Amino acid sequence: MKTILLVDDETRMLDLLGLYLKPHGFKCIKVQSGKEAIAYLKADQIDIVILDVMMPEMDGWTTCKKMREFSNVPIIMLTARTETVDVIKGLNFGADDYVTKPFNENELLARIEALLRRTSNLIEKQLVFKGLEWKEESVELKYQNLTIQVTPKEFSLIGLFLKNPQKVFSRDHLLSTIWGLNSHIDDRTVDSHIRNLREKLRTAGFPVDNHLFTVWGVGYKWISEDPER
Repeated sequence: MKTILLVDDETRMLDLLGLYLKPHGFKCIKVQSGKEAIAYLKADQIDIVILDVMMPEMDGWTTCKKMREFSNVPIIMLTARTETVDVIKGLNFGADDYVTKPFNENELLARIEALLRRTSNLIEKQLVFKGLEWKEESVELKYQNLTIQVTPKEFSLIGLFLKNPQKVFSRDHLLSTIWGLNSHIDDRTVDSHIRNLREKLRTAGFPVDNHLFTVWGVGYKWISEDPER
């Protein structure tokens, strides 16, 4: 199920969008300000954003620009303004598409699905978890748009954990998967890499201790949800 972040200061519009989209299999998260939308996007996995332009305090253009500082999530601007200059402004700030109010339900759905199709290949090669970005093709690890310098093995380890939340990996499994079946190293090497990876994530500000856990006597696992406090 794809998750859509709906951003509009009008409750009626949020409810209307949810009414249209939920029957088509989308999970809809509703927020009423740009500030709230940015905070949610930094904390959770979102597949696409539908962003109203005319909002108080922080308008949609500013919100879009700030989102682009740390995320490549697809963004559709929702606007009553049809002037070309306003459309261009939104696209220059990082929006991927726009829909004008009042909108046609089928057109909105078609634009959402087309945008998701266009970005599907990139999304498959990029994992995003609470502001942490793992980009397979460019071999980049970032947190809130800041690059974390990791070794190739550390990069492969965090990628494996992000792809398999809740799964317990034994040290032997990690050795064979990351280093290869014919590697002549012991499991202390795994512990050393995990220790270094944790420290680098911690230094970057990512709450790694809430997600990467040692399973004593076995190995390690990644937990996707924050532990209850």
